[in-house]
Amino acid sequence: MSPFGLVFTLFGLVLGLALAAVLNGFSRALKLKRGARPVRIGWPTPLLGLVVMLDLTSFWLLAFDAREQISANYVTLLSVLAMVGVYYLAATLIFPDTPEDWPDFDEWYDKQNRLVIGGLLTANVASWVGGVVLDTVHPRPEVVEPVGNGLVVLVYLVGGFGVLGLLIALLLVKGRRANAAMLAGVCGLLVVSGVMEPFV
Repeated sequence: MSPFGLVFTLFGLVLGLALAAVLNGFSRALKLKRGARPVRIGWPTPLLGLVVMLDLTSFWLLAFDAREQISANYVTLLSVLAMVGVYYLAATLIFPDTPEDWPDFDEWYDKQNRLVIGGLLTANVASWVGGVVLDTVHPRPEVVEPVGNGLVVLVYLVGGFGVLGLLIALLLVKGRRANAAMLAGVCGLLVVSGVMEPFV
């Protein structure tokens, strides 16, 4: 097994559990919405779930792109566990464990959103710092850049910094409509950054 294979086993397991937690929350919410005692789901909670799933997918791709730089040692495994552990904890807080006790999911969102968004912000900053550390300790081989991709790089960087900016704003803004609009913005920026990333 390659060093990356060993690290990615732990990485994939915990991230897979995080994705399953979000999807399970969506499933339970939909069942309740159609049940005998329907709940009000609103927009912020599902959008937060979508943000987490998109961010997890982006993080997964970033890890795969760094596969030649990752070595298998205790420090690497602890670092990976810390980052993906934050994602897992954030994912488990999006939907209530007993959704039938929350007739309005917006109230649950109001109580949990800062923990989830703070976790996402922490994981994103940690992944950027981790990327800088990897580039310093195990630099990638020099690659000749194709001519004319400066606009793609700019869009990618604006998307990445835009996500961080909106996550910080989400920690400060309390209005539900503003939260929903910013979460939709984060979703859009994550999709744009994810699509552009292979061309950077």
